[in-house]
Amino acid sequence: MAFDIQKIRDNFPILKRQVNGFPLVYLDNAATSQKPKAVIDCLVNYYSQYNANIHRGVHTLSQEATDAYEQARRKVQNHFSIAYPETVIFTSGTTHGINLVAHGFTTLLKKGEEVLVSAMEHHSNIVPWQMLCEKTGAKLKVIPMNEQGELRMEVYSELLSSKTRLVFVNHVSNALGTINPIETIIQKAHQVGAAVLVDGAQACAHMKPNLKLLDVDFYVTSAHKMCGPTGVGMLYGKKEWLEKLPPFQGGGEMIKEVTFEKTTYAELPHKFEAGTPNIAGGICFGAALDYLNHIGFDAITAYETELLAYATQQLQSIEGLKIFGTAPQKTSVISFNLEGIHPYDVGTILDKMGIAVRTGHHCAQPIMDFYHIPGTVRASFAFYNTKEEVDRLISAVKKAQKMLR
Repeated sequence: MAFDIQKIRDNFPILKRQVNGFPLVYLDNAATSQKPKAVIDCLVNYYSQYNANIHRGVHTLSQEATDAYEQARRKVQNHFSIAYPETVIFTSGTTHGINLVAHGFTTLLKKGEEVLVSAMEHHSNIVPWQMLCEKTGAKLKVIPMNEQGELRMEVYSELLSSKTRLVFVNHVSNALGTINPIETIIQKAHQVGAAVLVDGAQACAHMKPNLKLLDVDFYVTSAHKMCGPTGVGMLYGKKEWLEKLPPFQGGGEMIKEVTFEKTTYAELPHKFEAGTPNIAGGICFGAALDYLNHIGFDAITAYETELLAYATQQLQSIEGLKIFGTAPQKTSVISFNLEGIHPYDVGTILDKMGIAVRTGHHCAQPIMDFYHIPGTVRASFAFYNTKEEVDRLISAVKKAQKMLR
């Protein structure tokens, strides 16, 4: 498919609306992406044509829904180059996947053992591990970052030891856009026998991770950041790990046999998929992957890289504006502040001009503490944004700066 930005924008109905009398400029893609008509139609088609519970019914609708849901699992498997479909666990999102793994390790982690987490994590990849350490007596250690927003890999190497059991790091920082060197992180962790979980929530809209080549132990992501529905995501785990971890929730579907004396658990993936899942969400996750792959991730990456460079150059030309996160390897996220002006005030004025950005700590308070700031204005771009929208952002930031000085 040729990369035709106007045709792509036509796929997204919401981009035609106005906000406060201005055409919408949506630059909050790191929080959630917009949905193409193909995904919206998939959702409507499921509920209007074959809505039924899955894996349980012999009637036609149930069989059609089951087939579509399991086909979506295979789409996820193929997209991420995963060896076995049963190692794809559908979750409610990245946070669910992380908590599932953290719960499982309460039976495997011992007092005095160590887990490493990076300084640039989302709260969802910090709090569950703090809770895990409180329960087990393990020790949490932090991989620090530098002023550019990069992990200090020499310190990471020093932190690794025979006591290290788990390493947790995001693929891409949601607050800074930094692409972390996860290949090296995984390789070094494995050298000391530690398992690695990678939070891919911010990465998967911009790139196509090959989980087989990465040799990662666990990888989690959410559909809603990659043009899919909210409330559904994916946990990948190596088969030997998933078979070792206990179930996260008990209920229907995750059992093999139940008596009042003893319950045995179902095989993968059902062992971790208790209850009625987000069926429509799973099916439409598959539709979102189809849509993104039709455009092609090489084209998406190239276009977003160009957009990031243009936006960075234009923002840097504004006197008194500082960008946080200047690593050479970045996705299309720019966090910035205007000198002497609170980010919330900037975001409010931008909204009045139809421009949607995110303000605050972005669920990454340790990063803000590192820079000694209350938060940032975050403009996060997707493949359906344009240079003209960047120009509107620049004009609006300059106007906000004049108004708030």
